[in-house]
Amino acid sequence: EVDRIVIVASEQNLKRCQQLVKEHNWPRVAGVWPGGERRQDSVMVGLGHLDNCHWVVIHDGARPLVTADLISHGLAAATETGAATSAVPVTDTIKLAGDDHIIRETLPRHKLWAVQTPQVFRLDIIAGAYRQEAEAEVTDDASLVERAGYRVKLYMGAYENIKVTTPQDLALAEVLLRKRGK
Repeated sequence: EVDRIVIVASEQNLKRCQQLVKEHNWPRVAGVWPGGERRQDSVMVGLGHLDNCHWVVIHDGARPLVTADLISHGLAAATETGAATSAVPVTDTIKLAGDDHIIRETLPRHKLWAVQTPQVFRLDIIAGAYRQEAEAEVTDDASLVERAGYRVKLYMGAYENIKVTTPQDLALAEVLLRKRGK
């Protein structure tokens, strides 16, 4: 289902990414480009290297355990609204606190989802959202699309689709990969 892959990497990871693409001869990778200062700047770089496509799947390299099924489910979910993000229901109780760290509210867990990537968008929607909300500070692309006035569909992600940001996350990812036999 994925015809072309555009990789955008930080300056510090750029050469390594280019080397991996060359070593593995990944035919769908159209190229590796340097990212921007902010996450959304990097996504804009990637969008600038797309042409002749209808759908865009945006995925963070910090989530190395993504599966083909997760991408397929995202593409299917996005057909409803033109935008979809993988997410999992939260299992912890979430508290809203003030700057003083005093709890202000306990949020209703049954309505809360932890958003992941991949996030899937029609190209016109994500490109338009980036033009309209270029200066917004967001942590994911779905937030930008929401700010631009579009509806974003949640679809069931995977609890194993973890974000690797700490040494503990890396250790867990290694365990999960071994469990998959990789």
